[in-house]
Amino acid sequence: MAIGQSEIQREGDNIAPAAAPTPSLTADEFRDKAIRIESEISKVIVGQRNIIHQVLVCLLAGGNALLEGVPGLGKTVLVRTLADAIDCQFSRIQFTPDLMPADIIGTNILVEDEQGGRRFQFQSGPIFANLLLADEINRATPKTQSALLEAMQEGTVSVARTIYEISKPFFVLATQNPLEMEGTYPLPEAQLDRFFFKLNVPYPTAAELVAISDRTTSGIVPEVNPVVTGADIVAMQHLARQTPIATHVTSYAVRVLRATHPDNPEAVTMSKRYVRYGGSPRALQAMILGGKILALLDGRYNVAFRDIKTAAVPALRHRLILNFDGEAEGISADAIIAQVLEETSEEAS
Repeated sequence: MAIGQSEIQREGDNIAPAAAPTPSLTADEFRDKAIRIESEISKVIVGQRNIIHQVLVCLLAGGNALLEGVPGLGKTVLVRTLADAIDCQFSRIQFTPDLMPADIIGTNILVEDEQGGRRFQFQSGPIFANLLLADEINRATPKTQSALLEAMQEGTVSVARTIYEISKPFFVLATQNPLEMEGTYPLPEAQLDRFFFKLNVPYPTAAELVAISDRTTSGIVPEVNPVVTGADIVAMQHLARQTPIATHVTSYAVRVLRATHPDNPEAVTMSKRYVRYGGSPRALQAMILGGKILALLDGRYNVAFRDIKTAAVPALRHRLILNFDGEAEGISADAIIAQVLEETSEEAS
């Protein structure tokens, strides 16, 4: 099928097949499957309940997650365990300064057929998976980082005028270390905006450190079993988008977004003083869709104000661009969002 000068290919060599459709789920079945996934992950990951919960929200929203935390907090283990709990294809890319775009998306190679003729054949890269771990993503150059943009937004990869479709579900979970600056390349705003949530992984408590030590030094490896399929995840994503949301709740999410823009009359004091550019429309989509999933996970089939507030912080923190004063004074995006949520009324003015 031609699209301009390009051709879209839904099934290519070494590309994982799309998940088979499943019957529609009920809200109770949605919650039951989500609980089973979290339960399997908790066999390996100690604590971090909130992070596990929010990663699951990203997955069920069909979005992508960016995990930021110091080394040793289990970011990579979390993703691998999530992949073990879902019966689908997992791939990992270790980002390094010498990594090239072709190492991620694949390339055309010259092959010889049985008749001696030669032709180009697409050799797919590791991006053709259902769950992709982009480990230490900020260690690669901007040129290599940009190789993920099309896949993260559209679920396709373009190579030599041909568009290859990635099977669903497709979920990118990227990690980065906030401490190391040497040999790293900050993610551009265009790529940050394609992450559904940015999650800050906290340091474990004393009790959690004891439990981590017991689990990792005893020689007993917990067994994680797949409890859902890729098709189940697709069905859950479909149900999440069908969850109703009242107009006044959507209007509240819009007011929260507008309060982050310094040139808007609804902006709070910190936005006017420290923000150069506020949240994008994708931030609004993330708040609303995240709120729908949080409601379903809580056993409700309607979105409440508290769901929007919970989703607002991870949806906005990486989308606020601070001005010079904000950077110089070390103002955090979380502090600005906290003021936005505190001062934005739930009632329309």
